[in-house]
Amino acid sequence: MRVSSWPSTAEVNAVKERVVQMSGGNIGDVRIVVSPYRICPLGAHIDHQGGIVSAMTINKGIILGFIPSDDGQIILQSGQFDGDVRFKVDVSQLPRSSTAAQENGASKSCNKELDWGCYARGAVYALQRRGFHLDKGIIGFICGSDGLDSSGLSSSAAVGVAYLLALENANSLIVSQTDNIELDRLIENEYLGLRNGILDQSAVLLSKYGCLMRMNCKTKEHNLVRLFEMEGNQRINGHGAYKILLAFSGLKHALANNPGYNSRVSECQEAARLLLCASGDEDVEPLLCNVDPSTYEAHKVGVPSCFIMLIPWLVVASLRLCYILIIGWIRAKSSKKSKALLYRKFSG
Repeated sequence: MRVSSWPSTAEVNAVKERVVQMSGGNIGDVRIVVSPYRICPLGAHIDHQGGIVSAMTINKGIILGFIPSDDGQIILQSGQFDGDVRFKVDVSQLPRSSTAAQENGASKSCNKELDWGCYARGAVYALQRRGFHLDKGIIGFICGSDGLDSSGLSSSAAVGVAYLLALENANSLIVSQTDNIELDRLIENEYLGLRNGILDQSAVLLSKYGCLMRMNCKTKEHNLVRLFEMEGNQRINGHGAYKILLAFSGLKHALANNPGYNSRVSECQEAARLLLCASGDEDVEPLLCNVDPSTYEAHKVGVPSCFIMLIPWLVVASLRLCYILIIGWIRAKSSKKSKALLYRKFSG
């Protein structure tokens, strides 16, 4: 199987040319940030409940070309959306749900057609919130892989991370991957008001080629699982290359505009609260990761069905991840004979 290279030289050069047109600078001065999209075998509504998730990045995503601006101006254009985004880094950014922000004309939601620059403003907000001083802005052009924005591949996290990395580079800031995961959380949770977890930006920042990233969202510990040992296009130890199938429903939506997501977060927390209170653990943080299976079995009859249906789904999803990791380890380490025996053991 031929592994396609992303981004291609042509894609990078096209972005650089747009930045030169915008800034009047030299093409050699244009800096590039590449921020990939991700898939997650296990993730939906598990990360914000402190569960164990898995993800890996793919060879599609965001390209952001930029030149630092000494006057602190941020000027952005997009390959997907019309209009320019313009603001200064020395202006304090406020959460979009705040009264002051609404009085200044910011809407509660991030309307991608009218204000696609909300993630750039959110990146400035996050850096300001953590005490980073920004002197320089950026003149930049951002674009995503065709047709994949708002399609469930965490394009929003890729965009947020791209803006953070560009602003940090322009201002000579040294920021760790762990801190950038937290900064992107501030963009989503505080600036935009979306109550999601840390899976998406963790996948963007921590993934490695050929590996599945596994993270405990409660402890924030992670490790990389290499399911297949591959070298180029060659088969090694009898294992062939693999492909990822993306099945697009044709429907797009941005989570920041979807109130149903925050409602599901509240439902998960309410289910956890009811179970913990029933077991005498009302002081424990109401997250489903803090509910023992024995607590669930003992007290599930007292929890409304609309909430209780969430718990077994999360448990089954976690078991699915364990199965994936076990079979991947078996395929990577075992002989053909032992693989067959172990497979029957775990599947039977």
